[in-house]
Amino acid sequence: MPQQLSIHSPLDMHLHLRDGEMLKNIAKASAHTFSGAIIMPNLVPPVTNKEEVIAYKSRIMEAIGEESFEPYMTLFFKPSYDRAFLESVRDEITALKLYPAGITTNSEGGVSGFDVEELRPTLTAMSDLGIPLCIHGETNGFVMDREAEFVSIYEKLATAFPELKIIMEHITTKESVEALEKHPNLYATITLHHLLITLDDVAGGMLQPHLFCKPIAKRPHDRKALLEVALKAHPKVMFGSDSAPHPKEAKEACGCAAGVFTAPIALQVLAELFEKHDALDRLPDFISGNAMRIYGVTPPSKEVVLEKSPFVVPNDYNGVVPMYAGEEIAYSIKEVNVG
Repeated sequence: MPQQLSIHSPLDMHLHLRDGEMLKNIAKASAHTFSGAIIMPNLVPPVTNKEEVIAYKSRIMEAIGEESFEPYMTLFFKPSYDRAFLESVRDEITALKLYPAGITTNSEGGVSGFDVEELRPTLTAMSDLGIPLCIHGETNGFVMDREAEFVSIYEKLATAFPELKIIMEHITTKESVEALEKHPNLYATITLHHLLITLDDVAGGMLQPHLFCKPIAKRPHDRKALLEVALKAHPKVMFGSDSAPHPKEAKEACGCAAGVFTAPIALQVLAELFEKHDALDRLPDFISGNAMRIYGVTPPSKEVVLEKSPFVVPNDYNGVVPMYAGEEIAYSIKEVNVG
């Protein structure tokens, strides 16, 4: 009998579900195996008010059908949000997501400066109300240095707002890992693909468009730092796939869209990775326990049973090409039990 592994209430704390036809096409890929996810708000136009949050959540619930899955909703951060507005929307959201203006997909309306005093009213209200701040941390500098350059901004905000939970999203550098130890209110999500690849995998030979993402994959020593904290399930890190679907024609094109689609294979490949490093006992905290504690959420009860049985990844899921398309991975999903 093949080796089996049970994962209880897995969570994806950084997920793009898009909208419209794309939402309908890919939402179940996450909702089938995950109990819940932090949903990114960078739609066109972005999600910026209570009515839009409620409407978007409704569209997600319709798209996932009978799956047991909790979408933890977010607002697209604006420094104009006042306390009264945040109080009015607090029960509908789990966090706010801050994007530097123009730094990634659909982020043109993001923050163009990080003056503490300009941000203070909104961030103080968030701190008082217990609303976490998720940040895509990159500057407009040289692409390989953008995240490392942003660490000083993380530290400035963490110092100015010590009671505010700040989530460094999809970290990719040794410098970001080191920042975790410097401030008690800094936390981080780590993707599957950044635990596996470096820039060499993306562009070292023939260009691999389906591995191109933002933040871009970095150097071997950066991947090593990420692996060290993920594999020991450091209490301040949690899994966030940053699974970001784009149509095949938008990836295999001049002006390749940024994003790696990992939702359908994330749990299976994480199990393989943690097993390889003799760390399967720490996978539950990385994939669930830490996130529940950091965010204070209780997701729907779900057991995902993985089986050590080879699985060939489909070439596409409704027109979206996943990571490892056409390749064989070690684990398959045997069954999902709800309740």
